[in-house]
Amino acid sequence: MTALDERPGGPAGRADGSMRERDAELARLKARVLEGPGDRETGLQRRKGKLTVRERIDLLFDKDSFTEVEPLRRHRARGFGMEAKRPYSDGVVTGWGQVHGRTVFAYAHDFRMFGGALGEAHAQKIHKLMDLAEAAGAPLVGLCDGAGARIQEGVTALAGYGGIFQRNARMSGVVPQISVIMGPCAGGAAYSPALTDFTFMVRDIAQMFITGPDVVEAVTGASVTHAELGGADVHAGVSGVAAFACDDEEECLATVRDLLAFLPSNNRELPPEQLPEDPADRRNDRLLDLVPADPGRAYDMRDVIEEIVDHGDFLEVHAGWATNVICAFARLGGRVAGVVASQPASFAGALDIDASAKAARFVQTCDAFNIPLVTLVDVPGFLPGVEQEHGGIIRHGAKLLYAYCNATVPRVQLILRKAYGGAYIVMDSRSIGADLSYAWPTNEIAVMGAEGAANVIFRREIAAAADPQAVRAERIAEYKRELMHPYYAAERGLVDDVVSPADTRRTLIRSLEMLASKHQPLPSRKHGNPPF
Repeated sequence: MTALDERPGGPAGRADGSMRERDAELARLKARVLEGPGDRETGLQRRKGKLTVRERIDLLFDKDSFTEVEPLRRHRARGFGMEAKRPYSDGVVTGWGQVHGRTVFAYAHDFRMFGGALGEAHAQKIHKLMDLAEAAGAPLVGLCDGAGARIQEGVTALAGYGGIFQRNARMSGVVPQISVIMGPCAGGAAYSPALTDFTFMVRDIAQMFITGPDVVEAVTGASVTHAELGGADVHAGVSGVAAFACDDEEECLATVRDLLAFLPSNNRELPPEQLPEDPADRRNDRLLDLVPADPGRAYDMRDVIEEIVDHGDFLEVHAGWATNVICAFARLGGRVAGVVASQPASFAGALDIDASAKAARFVQTCDAFNIPLVTLVDVPGFLPGVEQEHGGIIRHGAKLLYAYCNATVPRVQLILRKAYGGAYIVMDSRSIGADLSYAWPTNEIAVMGAEGAANVIFRREIAAAADPQAVRAERIAEYKRELMHPYYAAERGLVDDVVSPADTRRTLIRSLEMLASKHQPLPSRKHGNPPF
């Protein structure tokens, strides 16, 4: 047996001895708990390229700030050899500590005990920690490295997962919930990360799926590896299940700490501010050359965000998935903001099914946690095609529309160049509730591009003309001149001002400062019915 396999009624249960003797016995017991399983189990963990559970805890929390809960908990299961193996902690470390000086709760599976599998006592420890996080109003981080339900404990293990899922749903939008996949996460266990706000995965060691490769091959005949089925890059770039994919555990936990620095502790607080060292009135002359005036030329919107935000520093969410829209946390004048931006470098910035779902989720998360929204628009419309229509672009596009319409946080829109059709409306236009809308002098706000509009409006005239191309070009120019000039929307009050690109940072910061005390109540209702 390992050092943690203590017999019932062993040292911790002694009734004799002085207080000093008992205290010394407790210290030795706690030391063995901290030491964890033996060298063999730890060696296996190392050979898989994984850190131990205590090393992960140390990387997540500020130094010496972690307080453990129920370290002496042990299972009560009988049969199947369980009586002979009853390690303290039962394969999960739970507790709280400080991250950047603020309280954060965490549970971490220890794969060295029962493969991190969840049993009754294991689940009850997590339930208790989740209840504490909810009561204290502090973020919850789950470090997942477990083999699913503990088969030897039967249905009680499944009930344990149910208790976790129920709490995930109850705490949603109340405190930030983060899942970090650092090993296997299969079957029902995968639903808890799906219910949380952000999911991280570590390349090469993390896998997440409902049914494993063996079952997939038996049912479908397709041969697939664990990484191909549910690895970090698959979920970060194809399925969209993971918001972050990291190369190693150290980078992953450092990014978790970075994310927590942008989030409030709960939905009753504002996100943490920092004293701004980057001048609020800093000009953005670089933007005058960075963004081409020609709406058909591509550029990287990340360069625009970098130029505008404090110190050029931002944290992108879902960077590898639905790359035609950018979602990121940043600071403007020391205040946290959520940035939603078209990405002309990918599909010309057109919205599709995945981009709509990605942005909608981000908008909803920002609204839940009192994070103002800045929307940078350069969108030619929704991506056309049979696949998009049959895949439900109407329903998925409506998710983004619903999220913006339902958001009560400060909302500022900036139109850089093109903003066409329904995509213009969906990207937080004034008509759906943006508090302020600005545009650069290169903006083109219209039902559609001039070429398409001319083909519709003047179709018969162009077809009957002796020189159709000349007439078409003339009508395109006319449409641009009358309906797409940069001041058309401003003249009608749909844009609050046309601003110089060089003044973008100053304009956004002043607007967010003014809106900092915004209060917008919603109608009395149980909840809305969004187009899931």
